[in-house]
Order: sequence, then C-alpha cells, then structure tokens
Amino acid sequence: MSESILDNKRLLAVDDEPDVLDTLEELLEGFNGLVFDKATEYDTGYHLLRSWTYDVVILDIMGVRGFDLLNASVHLGFPTVMLTAHALSVDTLKQSIEMGARAYIPKEKMTDIASFLEDMLSLEHGSSLKSVVHRLGDFFNMKFGSKWMESEKTFWKQVADGKYLPDPVILKK
Repeated sequence: MSESILDNKRLLAVDDEPDVLDTLEELLEGFNGLVFDKATEYDTGYHLLRSWTYDVVILDIMGVRGFDLLNASVHLGFPTVMLTAHALSVDTLKQSIEMGARAYIPKEKMTDIASFLEDMLSLEHGSSLKSVVHRLGDFFNMKFGSKWMESEKTFWKQVADGKYLPDPVILKK
C-alpha cells in the first residue's frame, strides 16, 4: 500500500457490535503503524478517550452513548466520525454536525471508511463535512427523500458549501 495520511495514526472506535469493530480493524489493517484501539461500551470508550491522544475517533450513536462520547472527544480536540445504522436520520446527522463531528457515515458505507478518514484528516473541518455531504448526497436522498434539506435550508447550505463550523463544546458530565 502506498503512503497514506492514516499511516502511524492512533484511532479509537467505540461500537457495541464487536463484528463492526472487527470489520473496521480489518479495513484499516493495511496502514503502516496505525494503532487501532476499540471498546464495546461507554465506560471503556470514555476511559480510553481520557487516557490517550487520538488522531481519529469513530463512534456509534446507539448502544454506547455516542453523543456523550462525541461531546468528550470534540472537547478533547479529537477529529470524530459518527458511524451508525439504527440511528440513521436527518436529526442525528444534524445533531452530530452541530456537536462537532467531522463526518457522519452510515454503516452501509463502512467499506469506504479509509477514504472518509483520509479526507477528514487532510481537509479543514468545514471542507470535510462538505466532502461527506457530496459523497453521500445520493445515499441520503435515497434514505431521507429528495427534500430532506428543505426544512433547514440555511444550515444544510452552509454544510454543503463547507462553511459550517460548530460552536465550541463544553464538556458535560
């Protein structure tokens, strides 16, 4: 494999489905020096977040208190991706973005995780969100309907144009 921005990075993934964690690990195993930490529940995930410095954090929304972990991860300055299947909705997409997630990836698109992570690490915050919306726009249209951005046009236009930046996060208990 050629050089990648993922080489020699430390990554944390927290998901209550061990098979998802195993799949992520397999998808990322070809990167030189990449350290892959994983947890299947909130307490371990939170402990790892507080114990190490991560280049990337991948969080499930359901089953591991993903939004609580997102709050902590963003507060600590770690670029964070939300990865979900059961919580796939416009509301959780918007909440993830507002809370500072750099990407929101349906588990159906998990096989492309490396390219999403490379974009996230090589682009500024707003540009990485723009990339996700453009790459997954057809998928979101299929899942949410073609008018899913209509109710919050200003917000989604900012995101799609790469101009949205979340407010600073205050760590909550």
